[in-house]
This record gives sequence, structure tokens and C-alpha cells, in this order.
Amino acid sequence: MTLFTIPIITQLEDVMKHVLNWFHMTLNLPWAWAIVATTVLVRMILVPLTIRQIHSMQSLQKHAPQMKEIQKKYKGDKQKQNEELMKFYRENSINPAASCLPMLAQFPVFISLFFVLKDFEKTVALGASGLDWLGLITITQDTKVGWGPLLIVLYAASQLTSSYLMSQNMQPAQRAMLLILPIAFIPFVLNFPSGLMLYWLTTNLWTTGQGLITRRLTPKPQPPAKRSSRTPPKDAPPPEPEPDSPKAVAAKPASTTPPRVRKVKRKKGSRR
Repeated sequence: MTLFTIPIITQLEDVMKHVLNWFHMTLNLPWAWAIVATTVLVRMILVPLTIRQIHSMQSLQKHAPQMKEIQKKYKGDKQKQNEELMKFYRENSINPAASCLPMLAQFPVFISLFFVLKDFEKTVALGASGLDWLGLITITQDTKVGWGPLLIVLYAASQLTSSYLMSQNMQPAQRAMLLILPIAFIPFVLNFPSGLMLYWLTTNLWTTGQGLITRRLTPKPQPPAKRSSRTPPKDAPPPEPEPDSPKAVAAKPASTTPPRVRKVKRKKGSRR
């Protein structure tokens, strides 16, 4: 069974055809701009997952010191380290996989659009016009043709920008991987249809705008208070006042026993 005959791929392809046809026939959009409108629609649907992604990354950043302590404590035992990290995630309601949900959710859309564009002129457009985008590219041609390399440059720049903005709260290793992947993908996307790169460029621009809004609305984490040599630890009891200080005098409880009567000796021969 080939990838083309897998039922779920065929169903996704049919859904993509219907969506593109609706934007083209109902809203009279050219086919290239129908792809852009489809991308915006997909990103709007994925907003709840994106919110979960942002909350997950913020939670990871907040608990990063504790996780580093666990990694340091069980440095020599990877199995125990993973068990303790999983336990820490459960206790603090952290889901590290949530940061990848929007990207994973877009993968079926990416695959279905790829197969639709592969035979687009035969099965969808049927020789109709409107396949050009800004007079620079034809959505059914390979990205390496004509002005396609310009689209690749825009894709790489937008991918790096969006990855930088959305990885502010990630671990350094995850952030480095997200910044390297766009460059590593360039040799593979040269043979992709230009319409597919147009989809990816649009989603990157959406992610960039989303990252700018998130950075503006999200409060910055407050740095911990600086401690001096005189600052007592958090769990240490407060220091006791000196015995003769006013605080110590005020803190002494009042005596409930009556004062002792002092007996005075009288000298012999004195008058009473």
C-alpha cells in the first residue's frame, strides 16, 4: 500500500480540495490567495492549542531551577532522573509535549496540501487561471523555479523569526534545535510546490505576529530578591532580641505571682 492509497490521506486531500474550492468559488479569491486564506483559517482553529503551548513554555521556564536540581541530583542515574522528572511534571501539572501540539496539528494540513498541489491543474484548477501569486510564482511549480528562491529566503527569515519569538521560554537545547531546523530544511523544500511554501510562509508570519503580541501581554518573571550575608534563610526562625533591648522587655510576659514583701529589721532600742 502506497502513501497515495492510504484512506486517511485521501480523506484529508478531499477536505483540502473542498476548502480551497470554497474560498475560490464563494469568495472569488485567486487560487494562491485561497491558500493564504486556508492557512489563516487553520491557525485560527489552532488558537486553543497555541494558548496551551504558551502556558506550557511559561510553566517550564518557571520550574526550570527545580528541574535542574533534579537533573544534577540524579546525574549518574538517567532512569531515576527521568522518573523523578516525570513525577515532578505530574505534581506541577506540566505537559512538555504541549509545546509541540500546534506543529503536530499542522502536519496533516501540510501533507494534504502537498498532494493537492501535486496534481492541482488536473484535478482542481482544470486549466483555470489564478495560479500566480503577486506575479512572482506559480503555486504548482517547484520552489526552485523563477522567483521561487526569493520565497525560500522569505520562508527562512520568517521561520527563524517565529522560532526565536516562540522559543523564549524553552530550554537552550530545544531553542537551538528550532533555530537550526529551518536552515536544515532548505535543501528539501527546493522541490516542493511553491504553493506549499506560500502556506508555510503565511503560517510563519502568523506565528511571528502571535509571538510579538505574547511578549507584549505576558508579564516578565520577577528576579529573585538579592540576599546579603546578613539575610537569614527563608526557613530559619527569626533571631531572638537581646535581653536588655526594648523588644526583649516588651516581649517578657507579665508575672502573675504577687510581689514578695521585704522584711525590714529594726535595730534594738528603736521606737516603734
